[in-house]
Amino acid sequence: MIRTLVGHLGKYRRCVLYCVVLMTGDVVCTMLVPTLMGRIVDVGVSSGDLGYIGRTGALMVLLSLACIAFGAFNARFSAEAAQGFGANLRRALFDRIQAFSFSNIDRFSAPSLVTRLTSDVGQMQNTMLMCLRMLLRAPLMLVFAAVFAVSINARLSLVLVVAIPLLVLGIALILRTAERLFSAMQARIDALNGTVQENLIAIRAVKAFVRAAHEKLKFKRSNDELTGAAVRAGNLISMMFPMMILIMNGAMIAVVWMGGRMVHAGGMGTGELLSFISYIMEILFSIMIFSMVFILFARAEACGKRIVEVLDTRIDIVDKAAPAGAAGMPRVRAGRIELRGVDFRYGAGSGGRNVLSDVNLTVEPGEFVAIVGATGSGKTSLVNLIPRLYDASAGQVLVDGVDVRDYRIGDLRAGIGMVLQKNVLFSGTIASNLLWGDGMAGEAAVEEAARGAQADAFIRSFPEGYATVLGQGGVNVSGGQKQRLCIARAMLKKPAILILDDSTSAVDTATEARIRGEFARGLKGTTVLMIAQRIGSVKDADRIVVLDDGRIAGVGTHAELLSGNGIYREICGSQQEGITA
Repeated sequence: MIRTLVGHLGKYRRCVLYCVVLMTGDVVCTMLVPTLMGRIVDVGVSSGDLGYIGRTGALMVLLSLACIAFGAFNARFSAEAAQGFGANLRRALFDRIQAFSFSNIDRFSAPSLVTRLTSDVGQMQNTMLMCLRMLLRAPLMLVFAAVFAVSINARLSLVLVVAIPLLVLGIALILRTAERLFSAMQARIDALNGTVQENLIAIRAVKAFVRAAHEKLKFKRSNDELTGAAVRAGNLISMMFPMMILIMNGAMIAVVWMGGRMVHAGGMGTGELLSFISYIMEILFSIMIFSMVFILFARAEACGKRIVEVLDTRIDIVDKAAPAGAAGMPRVRAGRIELRGVDFRYGAGSGGRNVLSDVNLTVEPGEFVAIVGATGSGKTSLVNLIPRLYDASAGQVLVDGVDVRDYRIGDLRAGIGMVLQKNVLFSGTIASNLLWGDGMAGEAAVEEAARGAQADAFIRSFPEGYATVLGQGGVNVSGGQKQRLCIARAMLKKPAILILDDSTSAVDTATEARIRGEFARGLKGTTVLMIAQRIGSVKDADRIVVLDDGRIAGVGTHAELLSGNGIYREICGSQQEGITA
């Protein structure tokens, strides 16, 4: 784990090296001060040599100024290294998530990924800063102070032989369970973020169903669980400092008592005792710094494991390496689709049950094929296999006669336009959202696509027109308007294959008919796959595919299925009954 994380220091490794050099200089200067102070007492004061006192005092001032300079530069370089490390780690996590397949994303919840990108990385960044500011200092101070203390009086240094093992044992016992408690706390942060995110996304539904009280109770439960986990971790850590103070004070009492007797017996100078006490304080303070950093390490370990879990996740949908001597990777051109014996099941949580079973289907270039079926019959799962949002569990999915796994993912998806079941718009202007379809498109092409999706009229009704700024998720447009903007975005792409996943459900039938007419005019030659619930949306399709429990139950025109397919006839009948009622 440490090797993986440290690998993201990148160019900031030089800052770490500077910190080591600067901290070494700081510690050396700091360690010389008590020795000089002892000489002032034992030599200058005892002999009344004011010149010696002045010269030694001036040297102490220079050493103190050097310490300040070393510390200031160390603070600068450590902050630069920690911030750079955090930025690199966030970028690596975000890039990794962008490469995830849908099944990879399904493994992690969105709130958990947000927590890992923010809270967990922030904790690692703070730990890096503390390491460069304190952890580097602690071992150097411990070693130098121990050497100076032993050189002053080896017998009195035996106090450390008792105090240090007691401190280390107590710290180890406490930290033994700290990592587990901090892991639980980060999991509670995930849960709290999930509750908040879900509430904010669905705030209109919460208000419409008057569920604010329920949501407050749900948030309180998550918040209380996080508070409880944090309190348990805090209570454990709070035991450390009283224990350390007790052992440190006990050690100081022993040093003063034994050292005082040595001074009285003439075996040690007063200045030496003062210097020795300073070095003992530095040693014990170093151990205290170690303990504080180890507390950070306990939480950082929990955060680091969660970060590395994302970084080490195997991405299951990747580009296949080009064969040696190959002229180039294939591209989608005609838009022919073929499914051969396709089975598909989702990962964890699916119970091993197939969502699609033995699906065989061929769609010719330029054909308009509709897919209908009951909720949960596998319609969306089927179309998700074509652009490799998921990979088939068995069988083959081919586009233009080439297995989709043989395409570069970018090339495959560049030839496919997709309007997802859940319409997604991003913060920015209407024009910037439409340009997702083709970032190089001109103003005329953008407007033409909007007209084809029957969106131009309502766009121009806004005071800012195409420059109208959309809120996050397109909250300031209606459901039907959002669908039409998403269709326009896909049409601007002019793809070889266009997939519409129930993307006109919020559009009236007359507008929907005009949109379908524009497909034939503006996207001539494009293969269109449309999932729809309304029979009126699909009855003019070249062919209609009926799915039932993950299997194809019928393929044909509206008239053919109406006369020969019971499931399709039942769907038509249920909708006709609803209209009559």
